[in-house]
Amino acid sequence: MLKLIKLLPILIVTLLIGCSNNETSEPIQSCLTENYFLGNSSRNFNMGFSTWSFGPNLQDVNNTYQFISDNSDIYSEHIDNKIPWNSWINNLPLPLEFTNEITGRVSRKIVNQQLVLSVSLLNSNRSDLAEDFDGTIPSYTNLNDEAIENAYFKHVQFLIEAFTPNYLVIAIEVNELKLASNSKWEAYKLLINNVKTRIKTIYPNLKISESISLHNVYQPVTSNPDEYTNEIIDYMNAQDFVTISFYPFFKDLHSKNEFQQVFDFLHSKIMKPIAFVETSTLAEDLIVPNFNLLIEGNECEQNAYLETLLTNAQNTNYEFVIWWAHKDYDALWLTFPNEFKDLGQLWRDTGLLDENGIERPSFSTWKTVFNK
Repeated sequence: MLKLIKLLPILIVTLLIGCSNNETSEPIQSCLTENYFLGNSSRNFNMGFSTWSFGPNLQDVNNTYQFISDNSDIYSEHIDNKIPWNSWINNLPLPLEFTNEITGRVSRKIVNQQLVLSVSLLNSNRSDLAEDFDGTIPSYTNLNDEAIENAYFKHVQFLIEAFTPNYLVIAIEVNELKLASNSKWEAYKLLINNVKTRIKTIYPNLKISESISLHNVYQPVTSNPDEYTNEIIDYMNAQDFVTISFYPFFKDLHSKNEFQQVFDFLHSKIMKPIAFVETSTLAEDLIVPNFNLLIEGNECEQNAYLETLLTNAQNTNYEFVIWWAHKDYDALWLTFPNEFKDLGQLWRDTGLLDENGIERPSFSTWKTVFNK
């Protein structure tokens, strides 16, 4: 699996609270807004996808990179898996599973495109350090212990040297650590600041950020929402630029007006350049019986979100927009272990192409804006 399925328990609560009761769907043929983006003579932000593959086979991976090459001017390598802590801490050889994955990604590097490298310090629940390849995490007194700092610095530097990115997301969805393990938050900030300072010394021109999940900052499910939101916003405004992870269906948002309310909230709070480092929304109903979960979705709602996203990117001069998966990954999902299938289904049907490669209206919108 290229990336661990990521979901906080609080996210499940949000989904269960916010299941859709929409009774009508807009006809698919009326999805596209007439003359959308026509008033813009050019596009002032970059557009791309993550390299998340739609299928498990080598050709599926290669086809994913080719699609990105043809339809993007930026893309992301999202390293949200295990960290070889033991190797970094004890100066041991790196696991082949790790080096083979990185070598494979680097070998497919897309020339003449900017690259966003996103690296996760945290586990899939964003509650502690990511696991090592044997399933353990290193022992520590505080997250900012010197051994942890040195190991993560080595990890990030190794990946920078391998990928030579234009942008670095040095930790992913960090606000969720405060929600899941608030006692670790202060030590996390010390740890990442130290690592970031060391990286900046070596790569002074590299733009660095830590991403936040916007769906867990806008109307958060927490006992002290104002205090939490204000702290996260202040923290993000201290970054070189602000990187956003956003999946609006996690908040049961379905209309352009609802989407725009979140963008207005974001723009009212953030003073730094904005980039959407991972985002998408449903093109089909999401039904997960084991979660007692039904969220309605369709191609029109997906296109409405994409139009809203790209309009805001243009009007507010975003750095870039990264759509998570270009194509529904049903074929990959079938290979997931049973314990991950329910979680993996949440993002499965969010591609601009369906699982058969048929273009959705949102892909037409993408091409309209991309070709500007």
